[in-house]
Amino acid sequence: MSQHALLSAGCKAWRSLSCPRSELRLDLTLGCGQTFRWRETANGHWTGVMRGKVWTLTQTEDTLWYYVYSHQINAGIENRLKQEVEDEEQLLGNTSKRTIKQEEAGLCIVMPEPDSKEEELLRDYFQLGVKLGDLYRDWSTVDPHFKQTANIFTGVRLLRQDPVECLFSFICSSNNHISRIQGMVDRLCQTLGTLLCKLDDVAYHDFPPLQALTDPSVETRLRDLGFGYRARFLQQSSQTIVNSHGPDWLQSLRSAPYLQARDALRTLPGVGLKVADCVCLMSLDKFEALPVDTHVWQIAKRDYSFAAGSSQKTLTDRVYKEIGDFFRKLWGPYAGWAHSVLFCADLKKFQKLKEENPVLKDEKTELKKKMKERRQDRYEEKQSEKGKKHQRK
Repeated sequence: MSQHALLSAGCKAWRSLSCPRSELRLDLTLGCGQTFRWRETANGHWTGVMRGKVWTLTQTEDTLWYYVYSHQINAGIENRLKQEVEDEEQLLGNTSKRTIKQEEAGLCIVMPEPDSKEEELLRDYFQLGVKLGDLYRDWSTVDPHFKQTANIFTGVRLLRQDPVECLFSFICSSNNHISRIQGMVDRLCQTLGTLLCKLDDVAYHDFPPLQALTDPSVETRLRDLGFGYRARFLQQSSQTIVNSHGPDWLQSLRSAPYLQARDALRTLPGVGLKVADCVCLMSLDKFEALPVDTHVWQIAKRDYSFAAGSSQKTLTDRVYKEIGDFFRKLWGPYAGWAHSVLFCADLKKFQKLKEENPVLKDEKTELKKKMKERRQDRYEEKQSEKGKKHQRK
């Protein structure tokens, strides 16, 4: 049985490229909710699917290490299992067994020779041509709050994901949290994607192509897997793209201006402002795109005293735009990258990093004090207004 690779095992198949932690931290970048295909399979080792290949990544202080598995199917086993599945489906009408049977045929082998294309894929995926340290310095100069956060949350990079995978993953994100989205994306790939290999009994599948999502039966199958109303959006959006635009349409939006690309995405079922901005930022090279949800809205109000819409309970399109414009003016053309650092720093799963740092701990205490003072000021203002109204009566 093939196993997940470990750098400590010393296998010659590991490849490397120079990349300090200040430019990339795998745990923060792969675990902050911009991608849902990676899992920590051993301490500091992340395994996932990227560009049709299965990878294990890890890092030392100044080096990024990668290990690529190659898909290998035994043709005789595959044909036998395929016939068994078809026979069972005719008798039982049960399509769920297809995945189980296919997985029995999946094997993994290590790529025998280094491939320069793999390093290119990795550099492109992590956008290593962007000098993150320079951006952090620029943002820290204009933003004291960012400067404090950056001392701990270094190396948070934006990924350059496949637009199809990014779009349909974020359609799943509606009213959802990271771990549940990961589960949905996994089930989507297991049901409709191609089996790539198995490692330690874990099956890795490629993301399904657009055509696999267009069939009308897809909605019912995904509803049965717990996708709820998102199942309809996934099927209808894929159908709209294939029938009205063509399979290369999403890729072509990389060359379109930001607002034009965002408006085009919003014509798809299930795609609102936030999902469109996520796709623009994380797969279409629109670094000024800034996804805003209630989480980011709270960051703006709490850490930047952003007052617009503070009396409203829901995030309107107007407030969404004002928050995005505020941060774009503050951080400049790579505002979406800076936003991702603060979003990552505010996730519950990474709060331990703040607690371990005395500076940020003191800042948090001071922030709570200021918030308490603000609440007290608002209370006194309201009481004063009530008193004035009473006097007029």
